[in-house]
Amino acid sequence: MSTKHKLLLGAHMSIAGGLEQAIIRGDSIGCTAIQIFTKSNRQWHAKEITTDDALLFQTTFKNSGIKYIAAHASYLINIGAPNHEINHKSLKSLITELQRCELLQIPYLILHPGNGLGTPEAECLKLIAQNINSALGSTTGKTSLLLENTAGQGRNTGYKFEQLATIISQIKDQSRIGICFDTCHAYAAGYDLSTTEGYEKTWAEFRKHLGYKLLKFIHVNDSKQALDSRVDRHEHIGAGKIGKLGFKLLFNDPHLFDIPKVLETPQTQELVDDVHNMQIIVNLLETKHHDLLKNLKLAEYLK
Repeated sequence: MSTKHKLLLGAHMSIAGGLEQAIIRGDSIGCTAIQIFTKSNRQWHAKEITTDDALLFQTTFKNSGIKYIAAHASYLINIGAPNHEINHKSLKSLITELQRCELLQIPYLILHPGNGLGTPEAECLKLIAQNINSALGSTTGKTSLLLENTAGQGRNTGYKFEQLATIISQIKDQSRIGICFDTCHAYAAGYDLSTTEGYEKTWAEFRKHLGYKLLKFIHVNDSKQALDSRVDRHEHIGAGKIGKLGFKLLFNDPHLFDIPKVLETPQTQELVDDVHNMQIIVNLLETKHHDLLKNLKLAEYLK
């Protein structure tokens, strides 16, 4: 492994007190990648981002040790919904979130594909693709939309790589579409990341249907629930059903080393739980990768 690589690791950070505060929080514990919401994830309403807000965010980012930032779209958005009112509201909100990312110069917006609420799968996937085309066509920035694989809980689609591939095949602007891979969701959807054989099979399936070129971000979460449970419940690294072996394989995989990885693990104490999980991950790095921690604030913080 060449020393040109860096450990791109961090967690989802709160924007309480201002958008730039997420960067300050992440930088304080040595994150080299973070994820944020640019607005409340449980409300349709979004407070306007002023020019001063955007400039402060960008300046704070440039002066930090963080290399990558992704935003996560609101959980309310459902561009697969058959209900016209919900669908229209979701598309409008998605466009707004893309515009907010453009103002902040955030390169990725992560989105759960959607829920067809009982409509035929092909129809749902087609509607999702149409809405993505509308959203990307309505924005002129460089922010890419990353579809996140789901656990398949309820009627959520996007839990199989084939479903994501079907959506992406219908996207007009291929330069602005990608994938965010969630480990917990994949495991709950039936992709066994807990064993060497299962790990290799999972990524072989990913390569077959999607390919590494589309992979831009990874959510690092253990799973509280069993393989193929279709239940989305995150757990601390190594404390769930995936276990430490699965994450050791992930963080030592040369194909994935340069993909930013962020935690979305349970929070009881702000930042403390993130540091604990990052420490576990660092300890899983093979000896040949230890030099990649040199000159990283993370290594200093975790001593």
